[in-house]
Amino acid sequence: MTDTTVSTTDSTTRAMLNALEAIARKAGAAIMEIYESGDFTVDMKSDDSPLTTADRAAHAVIVDGLKAMEAEFGATPILSEEDADISWDVRSDWTRYWLVDPLDGTKEFIKRNGEFTVNIALIEQGVPTMGVVYAPAIETLYVGAQQGEGQAAIAEKQVGEGERQAIAVSDVPSSTDSWRIVGSRSHQTEEFKAFVADFAACDIVAMGSSLKLCLVAEGAADLYPRLGPTCEWDTGAAHAVVEAAGGQVLNAETRQALRYNQHDSVLNPYFIVCAKP
Repeated sequence: MTDTTVSTTDSTTRAMLNALEAIARKAGAAIMEIYESGDFTVDMKSDDSPLTTADRAAHAVIVDGLKAMEAEFGATPILSEEDADISWDVRSDWTRYWLVDPLDGTKEFIKRNGEFTVNIALIEQGVPTMGVVYAPAIETLYVGAQQGEGQAAIAEKQVGEGERQAIAVSDVPSSTDSWRIVGSRSHQTEEFKAFVADFAACDIVAMGSSLKLCLVAEGAADLYPRLGPTCEWDTGAAHAVVEAAGGQVLNAETRQALRYNQHDSVLNPYFIVCAKP
């Protein structure tokens, strides 16, 4: 399959981000309509993860929005959690595609704690080069993008209707500082507990969905070790935000940069999100 490549200029990057933000907000509005009504069904997928009416509604909004962008930015394939049955024979030819999680943190949605997000990422040659993470219940938006070779990255956060602010990862703590380590709200594993036991001093920050990566991106946490299963759509958008903010997402075993669409499985290896030392 041949992708239509779009040159990434500063103006093109901003225009694409604006379009993605509008799509994410529209998907968030569809989620919140269902969330606030309390009228939704919960089904279980084959991997025992939950699927709600809101997941499906957000998926439809995002796919329609991305298709509408094709006239201006070129045709680009879409891999969404809610439409992931695409063979490796097809995906292996993709050099550029949209990676979507319409509702990340479905368990948080069901628990009604507000820590769920809409995630849209652009993946190019296995690298997340653009991402939008929108948390509609707390009206918080994160965006991140690389603006092209030799140009600065965009990493921003907006809360409600407030002004948009640039974000950046924090410096690596000194040996005497307490580390702020992000843990999952719903998935703390024995491996995670063993990992944090190696730190002389640390504060555990619990959070749901892709907001965990965004905490590192905005400097509100120093480290996020994900030592449990995730899929590529769980991380792609927030990974782009982390990279744009000066951080990195590393394979926990190899310490190499996490990459996407490299094999037939959509499962991520265990990974660590941190500042660049």
